[in-house]
Amino acid sequence: MTEAADRHAAREAATVQESLAIENDRVYLRHPTTADQDEFLDLMRRSRKLHHPWIQPPMSAAGYQLYLQRMARNDHAGFFVCQREDHRIAAVINLNNIVHGAFLSAYLGYYAGAGFNGQGLMTEGLRQVIRVAVYQLGLHRLEANIQPGNAPSIALVRRLGFRREGFSPAYLFIDGAWRDHERWALVHTRRELLPPGVPPDVARKLP
Repeated sequence: MTEAADRHAAREAATVQESLAIENDRVYLRHPTTADQDEFLDLMRRSRKLHHPWIQPPMSAAGYQLYLQRMARNDHAGFFVCQREDHRIAAVINLNNIVHGAFLSAYLGYYAGAGFNGQGLMTEGLRQVIRVAVYQLGLHRLEANIQPGNAPSIALVRRLGFRREGFSPAYLFIDGAWRDHERWALVHTRRELLPPGVPPDVARKLP
């Protein structure tokens, strides 16, 4: 098998099941792999201006490998938002610090690549990740922490049904300074601990 075929096989294996996709979306989700390193880093380097000062994605091979290690843990889940037409990475979405038990919550992080922003691709990708979070992972709550000056990001989560819950001064250290953040959350309305559609006799209730 050639190196290109190996990369293709790895990416196919990492694709999130299509049953969680949304009809007519221009994008699909897949988990990041080692084979994506060059494409990811090239996109991040071209996106420096777009990302400053809101986020600090991995910018080196070592940083990308640390990112993969973190996403491989059972309390994190990483997704690449890829275009269906050419399979290029358009955006990144992460579920961080996933907590089960009675909390069933995660922190949501996301960033588009330069040239893919402003086209609604992130909106489509986030809708799919929300479905994964609720229907596959069984989460009840997603929280996005956003700097007050990041108007496009705030408009995005508001459009997806998130509500502003509060303000946290000096919340995250980004780009050499402690940055204030607004806390936005999406809460699923179910009352039980099981993911929707899973009968109690099939899935064990969480403690």
